[in-house]
Amino acid sequence: MALLIGFALDQQVTVQKAFSGPLVLRERAGTLDAATLASLDLEPLFRQRPAIHRFPASMAQRVHELAAHVRDHYDGDAGGIWDDAVDPAELRANLAALPGFGEMKIKSLGSVLAKRFGVQAAEDLVPWHPTLGDVDSEQALADYQATKKVHKAEWAKASSPS
Repeated sequence: MALLIGFALDQQVTVQKAFSGPLVLRERAGTLDAATLASLDLEPLFRQRPAIHRFPASMAQRVHELAAHVRDHYDGDAGGIWDDAVDPAELRANLAALPGFGEMKIKSLGSVLAKRFGVQAAEDLVPWHPTLGDVDSEQALADYQATKKVHKAEWAKASSPS
């Protein structure tokens, strides 16, 4: 669940801020259990100083929706999203159904699952460009952050109607 929350928060903040969010949320909520998070009003926890995200209201809602999705579709077990996927197509569909997960997050999370957790169904989701799945050191993080802006600009240009 922490991995999913980190990816959900990885938007308009640094990678470090996004992926520290689950730890702060667990400290404030006492858990990262999907059912519990889905039952809470997360906004006050996100707004408490220091705020978990620069957009506390929208990100609290997104994490709430994510937790409800995991509770409702995977019996509260976030790992079921990839463990239950029989092939790359099913894993892609599972990830695409997550609130706030578009193509870039699908590829990045797929890369982490394949490269860091050995999830075979995720191997076909790994893109050609560097992702968080390639980060294994401070230098790799710096390299990733330097190329992310360029890739996002290229992605936006390729995705926009001509």
